[in-house]
Amino acid sequence: MRKIVGRKRATGLVDSFRKASVLVVGDVIMDHFIWGKVERISPEAPVPVVEVTRETVLLGGSANVVNNITALGGRCYLTGIVGRDRDGTLLLKMLRERGVELGGIVVDSRRPTTIKTRIIAHSQQVVRFDREKKSPISRKKIARILDYVEKTLKKVDVVVVSDYSKGLVTEELMEGLKELARQRQKPIVVDPKVEHFHYYHGVELVTPNNLEASRASGVEIRDEETLHRAGRILLDSLGSKAVLITRGEQGMSLFEKDRDTHIPTVAREVYDVSGAGDTVVGVMALALSAGADYREAAVLANMAAGIVVGKVGTAVVHPEELLDVIKERLS
Repeated sequence: MRKIVGRKRATGLVDSFRKASVLVVGDVIMDHFIWGKVERISPEAPVPVVEVTRETVLLGGSANVVNNITALGGRCYLTGIVGRDRDGTLLLKMLRERGVELGGIVVDSRRPTTIKTRIIAHSQQVVRFDREKKSPISRKKIARILDYVEKTLKKVDVVVVSDYSKGLVTEELMEGLKELARQRQKPIVVDPKVEHFHYYHGVELVTPNNLEASRASGVEIRDEETLHRAGRILLDSLGSKAVLITRGEQGMSLFEKDRDTHIPTVAREVYDVSGAGDTVVGVMALALSAGADYREAAVLANMAAGIVVGKVGTAVVHPEELLDVIKERLS
């Protein structure tokens, strides 16, 4: 990593995050955590009985990308959909408290606010259940979102698409978004879903995880050779400038037209990978906004992901945490 970016350069990029501005387009989700302890098995069925000790609600999906960007000092605009319900009201309140401009949020009375509820006992996830409606949004809603995008692009450096396949990201939306971004010469960074890969053709950067990259390329990633083949297939088929494959404990691999770059993980302990992809795409966008190239941005995103997986629950990284890792890892 030292050969890619030095400590002084990396520190300068993080300091510049506060000048960066990002537009996030994607599925807004509420992450609901129920925390407790397990001391017995239910007499009704062979399942653990969780004694609940507390509950927390956090921003998830595209809202967690926003949360990561604002936690690191960046300015963020968000467009997405919430339901006309109590959870949607709470989610908007949480975003407002983080200084997020909410003019791009569409309230839809026909669909609930998407909620993922995770039950955690002794730092382990016991079960997760989701409340959602995944049908594609209407053309009228797409038009409202694209209208907001058109008005907002002049204020931002980079666009992030956070696709959780909850109905917001459609082929029509992506075509409109790509055209508007092309007109304004704004790069698009996508945290993808496999079933939508053909939507993303022509965006600047896509950040699949190992499984998504395997499925989208048709190549099972087992070793360095299959990793290289999968990365090259995705880069060519997407027509992108770069593909960043996140590989868990094996770090990340960045594929560009003329080179591959493998970046080892910096995580000491992994407690929870929930939201790690949100951190990666958020930091990539911030770093690119701050003037980093793809390799420099990937190093910073890798460091940030290493921090966030060491926390339980959907978490964020703060500048001082990232600067501490930079000081430790780079010379």
